[in-house]
Amino acid sequence: MTSLSLKRLAVIALPMAALAGMMTSAQAQEWTPSKSIEFVAPANPGGGWDTLVRTMSRVLQQEGLADRNFAAINVPGGGGAVAWAQIARDSGNPHKLFATSPPMILVPLAGASRYDHTDFTPVARINTDYSIILVAADSEYQDLNDLFAALKENPRLSVGGGSAPGSMDHISVAGLASAAGLEASSVNYIPFSGGGDAMTNLMGGHIEAVITGAGESVGQLGEGSQLRALGVSAEERLGGALADVPTYQEQGIDYTFDIWRGVMGTPDMPEEAVTYYEDLFAEMLETDAWRQASDQLGWIDAYQNSEEFGAFLDEQQEQFSSVLSDLGLLRQ
Repeated sequence: MTSLSLKRLAVIALPMAALAGMMTSAQAQEWTPSKSIEFVAPANPGGGWDTLVRTMSRVLQQEGLADRNFAAINVPGGGGAVAWAQIARDSGNPHKLFATSPPMILVPLAGASRYDHTDFTPVARINTDYSIILVAADSEYQDLNDLFAALKENPRLSVGGGSAPGSMDHISVAGLASAAGLEASSVNYIPFSGGGDAMTNLMGGHIEAVITGAGESVGQLGEGSQLRALGVSAEERLGGALADVPTYQEQGIDYTFDIWRGVMGTPDMPEEAVTYYEDLFAEMLETDAWRQASDQLGWIDAYQNSEEFGAFLDEQQEQFSSVLSDLGLLRQ
């Protein structure tokens, strides 16, 4: 064969190879699930993870967005650690997802799980909530500065929360106290079995204040309420029933705290599966059904794709490590 013929073949072969590469890329982008997706809530029914999983599953089905059913599965134990250990053994499975939030960072840092966020595949951040400080309606504290002045003067005064020491509520109020000029470890944080138990003790006068999720407090505030909000951890004021609640920053305390919620996948989940779920969840957030559910639950959309979410998780680990270290609870 002449050199001219070889050149002609090469000219033909190059576009064909490029076309084949494009077809392979397109096929990879068109991945869809071949069976039902196991959507794990690493806790008992009724909590934040469970609510996220079931709400997302319902909206996806209601709107006809997903190619397959999302099956909600509860795997409680260890603040998430039991579920994470099971999911870690299912490396590469594109049909298994789980709900996540700050405990994904906090529990491993406290030494209660051998797995942390870097062992899994970030898929997407979905939404966020914020912390809110509540007092009794007749409390003497009119703003956050009043409360923290009292806590500084009398360290025995306490703030209650619905999670264990070193977990979300504790970290949130400890960080706030530090920003307000107190030692983070000086806050007398009292853990209760849940937000409801903390509220009962607040109304009974056993604690000075409660820290909880802003979304969880919406139904308990308003005209005639026995509770009053002193501040919320958002960068800007929230709407609806919380529109009159000032932010921490408005009161001169430069601190924010996100109770973010998102979705992660198994270790080494295929990139084409991640892309499918990223696009699916982004589309879900645009539906009327999702907006209605979010309004009812007090959620605020805060979508991030896989890459953005992964970087955000790294930042959260650094931030929480600092606060846990100040509290003497860092175990890594």
